Amino acid sequence: MALRFTTDFDLQKDVLPWLRTQRAAPAATGTGGGGADVLENNYESLRVLNVERNGNIIYTCKDVRGNVFFGLYDCQTRQNQHIYTFEKDLQVISCSVNSERTLLAASLVQSTEEGRRNELQPGSKCLTLLVEIHPVDNVKVLKAVDSHIWVQFLYPHVESHPLPESHLLLISEEKYIEQFHIQVIHEDGNKVMIKNNGHLPRDRVAEDFVWAQWDMSEQRLYYIDLKKSRSLLKCIQFYADENFELMFEAPLDISLSDSGFKLVNFGCDNLQDQEKLSTHLTLCVFTNHTGSLCVCYSPKIDSWEQITYSVFYFHKGHRRTFTAALGTADSHVAESVTFLNLDYYVAVYLPGHFFHLLNIQHPDLICHSLFLTGKNEMIDMLPPTPLQSLSGTLILEWCSGKLYRALLSQLYLLEFLWSSHADCERMAVLHCLLSCGRDRRSLEAQIIQWISENISACHSFDLIQEFLIASSYWSIYPEASNVDKLLPYSSVLTWNTEIPGITLVTEEIALPLMKVHSFKGYWGKLNSNLEYVKYTKPHLNYNSSMVRREWHNLISEEKSGKRRSAAYVRNIFGNAIKVISNLEARNLEPRLTPLFQEEDSNQRLLMGLLDLICRILETSWRKHNLHSWVLHFHRPGSAAEFAVFHLMTRILEATNSLFLPLPPGFHTLHTVLGVCCLPLHNLLHYIDNGVLLLTETAVTRLMKDLDNTEKNEKLKFSIIGRLPPLIGQKICRLWDHPMSSNLISRNHVKKLLQNYKKQPRHSVIDKSLLSVEFLPLNYFVEILTNIESSNQALYAFEGHDNLDAKFVGEAALKHTTMLLGL
Repeated sequence: MALRFTTDFDLQKDVLPWLRTQRAAPAATGTGGGGADVLENNYESLRVLNVERNGNIIYTCKDVRGNVFFGLYDCQTRQNQHIYTFEKDLQVISCSVNSERTLLAASLVQSTEEGRRNELQPGSKCLTLLVEIHPVDNVKVLKAVDSHIWVQFLYPHVESHPLPESHLLLISEEKYIEQFHIQVIHEDGNKVMIKNNGHLPRDRVAEDFVWAQWDMSEQRLYYIDLKKSRSLLKCIQFYADENFELMFEAPLDISLSDSGFKLVNFGCDNLQDQEKLSTHLTLCVFTNHTGSLCVCYSPKIDSWEQITYSVFYFHKGHRRTFTAALGTADSHVAESVTFLNLDYYVAVYLPGHFFHLLNIQHPDLICHSLFLTGKNEMIDMLPPTPLQSLSGTLILEWCSGKLYRALLSQLYLLEFLWSSHADCERMAVLHCLLSCGRDRRSLEAQIIQWISENISACHSFDLIQEFLIASSYWSIYPEASNVDKLLPYSSVLTWNTEIPGITLVTEEIALPLMKVHSFKGYWGKLNSNLEYVKYTKPHLNYNSSMVRREWHNLISEEKSGKRRSAAYVRNIFGNAIKVISNLEARNLEPRLTPLFQEEDSNQRLLMGLLDLICRILETSWRKHNLHSWVLHFHRPGSAAEFAVFHLMTRILEATNSLFLPLPPGFHTLHTVLGVCCLPLHNLLHYIDNGVLLLTETAVTRLMKDLDNTEKNEKLKFSIIGRLPPLIGQKICRLWDHPMSSNLISRNHVKKLLQNYKKQPRHSVIDKSLLSVEFLPLNYFVEILTNIESSNQALYAFEGHDNLDAKFVGEAALKHTTMLLGL
């Protein structure tokens, strides 16, 4: 299964054994006195009521007499605590406990007959009560109405010491929200009492809303009110003190006028008819630490043939509406669409029908999101019962009372990567895996193994390019999320291929209107994202042209000898050395691939992705059992060496188009493999088209290792003729051959004569210079000798003391003799 659920809490395992040990609890009873016998034959009433911000879980059950028992499970100590017992047969709607565990707020429904007998508030259908529970003393009626009420204590972000005041939200079915301020005092040691018991101050937080959602982790309230039939999403942020602020307003182009009243994450209301949920809309708000703001919406289901859902990417400025096929009309849908928050992703699924993993960081291309439909193992393994995202990746399964952390399953995604056949699925899974961020080095090694086996499997994108860019992006994104818009995310900028089973429509939407002017934390990042969408059009895409231009400038300066600030270049080389040193230090096993064994100044000007490329080659090296191979030219290349050569060619192709760096020694190794594996005409074709770059190291070894057979001479002639002049002169000195002497002589003569001015002749030819009476040659040699004599220091040829006019004359004679066939 693509989702991995780790259980934080299980009602049956963490609470039920403890309940079985409980009998009368006289210190925590409600009205009527006596204890609560929690007997074994009524455990089916056990259910979760609420999950507080600190992770504590409130649950309830009834004893055989119908008394309502409230318990709390401490997620830190993993201990249970009996909070309170109402000795009445009541139905619980909602419950919350303050952070100090001194106050309990509960909303309960009583039967008509029970209401007549209730001394707290006779005749009322719904009671909202505030109870002192440390120790149990006073019960105060906050509301006694016929409509339902939900309660939620606010949890301040600073919890290091008890606060003198608690704040309680009351959410009414009559479409208003109030905040009560409850001051407490400490008496007789640890006894806590409500100070202002007679009258509790309150604020009206919101009214005339039709939908509301509570984010318990961030203490935010999202709600939608209808202004002239227009849906307007608002968000209120609560702070550690009693203050709260309206943060933004955002129009929602959805119809809620006939959807009734709905709350999300205000506990579990057992009074709702669960069977009707599939015909009601589903709407929820998801955020994460990067400043994303998504609203996921699915209208009520009108057809069993297809289903429609929308995601408002407010942080990107657009909305996408998806339509997924469900199969035949006989394929009945028993549940509503489920939306789950997975940090960088949102999961949308309908058990037995489809699974959609939406990339919310980069939603522009559909290929970066994974969609599966039909008969698929992943879909069949999804939980059939409804799940609810509480906050972040925390998920509650109300039916079973289990609390999960939902994560992407690396193991399953890796298996799926090996079995998938569609390019869009491979692209999406690759990004899903790399975004997980757990044990990255091991994960990348497994992906590299898959790439080495499927190097040519993808036709819509370059697999190596995508891996290099995506892996680099996700490796630095957690620490550099503020500059993620400047980083390349994918090698693919457009995707026009349809995804089977789903269609989509993209629309621009109005951006949220921020109602405050000072931003911190999440709000600062959200505002930055909104400013980017608002003012940057068209949106920026990473372009390597600036890096390419700078690199070419540096190379040109290197060739011409005209460099800019020496400190600038020295800083570049210094950074490169640090990168290579760090890569070598991180490599735990001896490196088999012969890289990093030479100075490659051009490539050292660009460093960044070297480690990934080295690991791709290292994996291929080990796969083909090449071991610590030594560069040589003495035999034709094997099939294994040809496979590595092909892989290196693909790497070079991928890096060239994106202008990415290569590890020092890459071109040398690539050229040596090319010489061994390719016929001469193919080799020269690769060289002429820039696929193989002739390095001084590779050509030097070629000249030294190969003898002067006819075949090898032809190869050497072809190579030397394609070398840059400066490297060519160095290489010629290493080859003891007439052709090499001829080339050296030509270069020497060209250098001597480039500034030559004819002077009057005053001397007689020195016949000792040449043993042949050939006057034109003798005269030419004499001129060269005179130039050499007058400019000895200027024209000295480094490393060749014997290179002089006599050497040139002898080389000329040999060359003429060869041409004449003498």
